[in-house]
Amino acid sequence: MGTLSAINIMPIKWILHWRPIVGTTVNTQILTEVSQCVESINGVKDGTWKNTLRFYKPILKEQTNALEFSQNYLGISLQEQPNKYYMTIRGQQLIVEAESSMQKIMETLQSYKLRVALNFEGFQYRLGDFRLRVEKVVPVNSENLRGIIMEMEYLPISLWETSHQIMGEFFDIWKEALGKRSLPGHFVHMEPNFAEYGLSDQYTSQHTVVQYDSIITQMVATAISSQRVRD
Repeated sequence: MGTLSAINIMPIKWILHWRPIVGTTVNTQILTEVSQCVESINGVKDGTWKNTLRFYKPILKEQTNALEFSQNYLGISLQEQPNKYYMTIRGQQLIVEAESSMQKIMETLQSYKLRVALNFEGFQYRLGDFRLRVEKVVPVNSENLRGIIMEMEYLPISLWETSHQIMGEFFDIWKEALGKRSLPGHFVHMEPNFAEYGLSDQYTSQHTVVQYDSIITQMVATAISSQRVRD
C-alpha cells in the first residue's frame, strides 16, 4: 500500500508510450514529427520538462541478506515535485514518497547499486485546457534514444474516473492528427490499477509514478519483442 507524506493533488494525466511497428525502432525523426504534429494542432511551446528514473538492485554482501534486500526498486525524480523523491518496489505495489535528500541517503547506505538511469526530457505545450509534453527517453549523460513518451494533462479535472470521457476524446483527436503522418508506430495508453497501490480516485504525483513504472515495463517488453524479430 502506498504511503503519503502529504496529498499533492494534481491535474489528471495520461502517460502514453510510443510503440513502433514490429521490426522497426524509435528514432529522432519520429520524435521531430510528433513535436511538429503538436504544433500543427495549435499547441504552443511552454518550456522544457525533465523527469529522471533510476533503477537499483540490492547489494548482497551475505547470503543471509537475500530476503532483507530481495527487491529491485525504481527511484523517480519528478519536475512537478522538485523537493520529493519517489521509490517503487516492484512486486509489492509499494510507493514511498520522501524528501529529495532520500536519494543521496540511499546511495550512501550502499545497500543498493545503480543499474541504469534514464532521463525523460523534452518540451511541453499548452493547448487550451490541455498540456502536452513530448519526451525522449535517453540514458543520463547520453543521447542514445531509447523511447518516446507523451504526457497528456487536462488541467480542470483531478478525478481519474471523471476524466475518462474527455481524455479519451482528446486522445482520439490526437491519434487522428498523428495518423496523417503515416509514422511506423503509434502511441499506446495502458491504464494501471491504481487501487493495487492504495491510491484513490484523486490524482496525485504518486499516480504519475505508477504510470511511469508501467511505461518502463511496456518499453522493455517492446524492446524484447523487436529484438526477437531482428534475431
